Amino acid sequence: MKLKGILIMGTLSLLTLSGVAAAEDKLTQLKEQGFARIAIANEPPFTAVGADGKVTGAAPDVARAVFKKLGVNDIVASVSEYGAMIPGLAVGRHDAIAAGLFMTPQRCAAVAYSQPVLCAVEAFAVKKGNTKSIKTYEEIAKDPKAVIGVEGGTTEQKLATAAHIPTERVIIVPDGQSGLKMLQDGRIDAFALPLLSISDLLAKAKDASLESIAPVQGTPVQCDGVAFRKQDTALRDAFDVELKKMKESGEFAKIVEPYGFSAKAAMSTSREKLCGASN
Repeated sequence: MKLKGILIMGTLSLLTLSGVAAAEDKLTQLKEQGFARIAIANEPPFTAVGADGKVTGAAPDVARAVFKKLGVNDIVASVSEYGAMIPGLAVGRHDAIAAGLFMTPQRCAAVAYSQPVLCAVEAFAVKKGNTKSIKTYEEIAKDPKAVIGVEGGTTEQKLATAAHIPTERVIIVPDGQSGLKMLQDGRIDAFALPLLSISDLLAKAKDASLESIAPVQGTPVQCDGVAFRKQDTALRDAFDVELKKMKESGEFAKIVEPYGFSAKAAMSTSREKLCGASN
C-alpha cells in the first residue's frame, strides 16, 4: 500500500510539473508558429475586419502590439459570436480572445483575463423620440409589449435576464448590423450594445430615424481584458508585464484613444476588482 501511495504521489507530481511546463511553453509555441490565434466579434470600434480582410479595432490592435513585444510577430483573427468564444478557447480553437469580452465573475471563473484593456458604458439604440420612453432594462421588463434585441452571449443578454425580461421579448441577433436592421423594421423597440458600438452603427447607418440612449441607467461601467485559457496563466502573466509597460509609457493610450476609449479608465481599475476575486 505504501509503495502504491508513493507511485500515485509520484504520478501526480509528474502531471503537475508537466502542466506547469505546458503553460510555460505556450509562449514558446506561439513564437515558433509566428502568430497568435485570437477570437474577435467584428464589432467596431472594439474589433473590425476591413473589406481587405485586415483586422483592426482597439482590442486586436492592443493584442497585436503586446504579442509583438513578446516575440510573437502577428495575430490571426477569426470572427466568433460572443457566446462561442470561451468554448472555442477551451478546446484550443483560439489562443486568446481580444474582442471586448467584458469581465464578469462567471467569465473570470472560466478564463484567465489580462489586466483591463477597454472600458465602456451601456447604450440602447431606439427609434427617434423614444416613444416608449425606454431608459432601463427594468422599464422594458415592465412593458408587456416592449422587445429588446441583444447579441447572444453578451453582457447585454445577461443584463436583460437579470432584469427579468421574458425570453420571448429578448431577440438574439448574430451581430450589430442585424440588430439595427430589426430596429429599423420595427421588430424590436431597442437594441443594446456598449455606447461606442452603438455610435459606430448609427454613424454608418446614417438613418435620421434612429438615436441612442446612454448611459443606460442602472448598468455599470464595463471593462474587458484579453482572455486566455486557465492553463495558460504563464502566458497571461507575460502579457500583463508588457501591457503594464505600454500603459506607463503612453503607448497604450496612443492605441485606444483614437478609437474613443479612455486609457485612464482602463488604468483606474484592475482585474481583481472587476472579477471580484483573484483570477
